[in-house]
Amino acid sequence: MPTGVALRDAREQLFDAAERVLLRDGPSGLTSRAVTTEAGCAKGVLHRHFTDFDGFLTELVLDRVTRINAQAIDLGDRAGTGSVADNLTGALVEVFEPVAVAVVGLVISRDELRARLREAVPFGVPILTDAASMITFYLVEERAMGRIAANADAGTLALSLIGAGHLLFADRQAAPPDYAAVHKVVATVIADAVQRRLL
Repeated sequence: MPTGVALRDAREQLFDAAERVLLRDGPSGLTSRAVTTEAGCAKGVLHRHFTDFDGFLTELVLDRVTRINAQAIDLGDRAGTGSVADNLTGALVEVFEPVAVAVVGLVISRDELRARLREAVPFGVPILTDAASMITFYLVEERAMGRIAANADAGTLALSLIGAGHLLFADRQAAPPDYAAVHKVVATVIADAVQRRLL
């Protein structure tokens, strides 16, 4: 007798189940059985849609990367409006939402997953690298508009913001940092580029 129930949009439901397991049990608790149990389906459903479990995890990570690419468009549209610090703070809060932080931990903890991801993302850590690219693009736009110094190194600022942001949000047992704490870090990182623009 078959176990579980038929899934509509099985891929999305399996991703949602994996994210819940990852948030609850961490990377070590994320197994194919845990995912299918959480989704309420037979284990074979996962293997019908993905080559194997690492293939499933690869697609899960790449799905999160796609979301960051959509966020990049929104952040780029904000260039020239509001304050640079506010725009960057909002972007970091959005990028480092709990599932994305957990997925970064998953990537770091699984060698086979990193090897598979190298085919799609040849360098860096997916999500972190994509977020840095998003922020670099935004800062280049702001630099072109004269809102940060003309010689500001957008790529280095982006890496600094992503590194600091990841440290703020990673491995939190309680709630994520509040907006003010993130804004303080952002303002500190970009202070020189903003001040030199004013000179």
